[in-house]
Amino acid sequence: MSGSVSVFVRELKLAWSGGGGPVLPVGFFGVACIMTPFAVGPEIENLKTAGPGVMWIAMALASLLPMERLFQADLEDGTLDAYAGSGVAMEGIALAKTVAHWIATGIPLSLAAPILWILLQGAPEVAPMVILTSLIGSAAFFMFGAIGAALAAGVRRGGLLIALATLPLYVPTMIFGAATLYAAAIGEGWQTPLMLTGAAGLLGLAISPFAAAMALRTAID
Repeated sequence: MSGSVSVFVRELKLAWSGGGGPVLPVGFFGVACIMTPFAVGPEIENLKTAGPGVMWIAMALASLLPMERLFQADLEDGTLDAYAGSGVAMEGIALAKTVAHWIATGIPLSLAAPILWILLQGAPEVAPMVILTSLIGSAAFFMFGAIGAALAAGVRRGGLLIALATLPLYVPTMIFGAATLYAAAIGEGWQTPLMLTGAAGLLGLAISPFAAAMALRTAID
């Protein structure tokens, strides 16, 4: 456990240093949402209709941006080999790295979400729900994204492979997350889609460390 905690602390520091932290993903998230009125028109009803779906698609794509460096750099410089020989379970290492990067990037994305929600003419009173669903959804995105990042470790310019492997896993989270915001915005029952969003996050948490660890062991060998 102490080894995984050490990896977590190290990764949290690295996530905020060389890669610029959340600046690029949050910037992409913001620009994608800001450009929406140019595509669907400035009419309020159009923005209200398109807003939840656009937000979740943009967040999913923004979550992919830090995935390529999640394991690749450690594999190239031998850090993963050192971890493997240290006695720390690879599942714990994969989970620690993923959670650290979610804290550094996923939480800022979630905190930016209500601002963009209001920009897209969403009801301000729904902003707390936007934060909650974004926290759950971004965690799911990072957990599933870690699987793609592990599969692409060792592949030169593996960003495309990560996207191909990960985006299909993102679809249920995007559907349920957007459905939650649609329902909350019009005053209908949002509990069921929110629970399904949470279920997607729990599924990602359950399978991600093991699937990523298997892929990383293969990459090291």
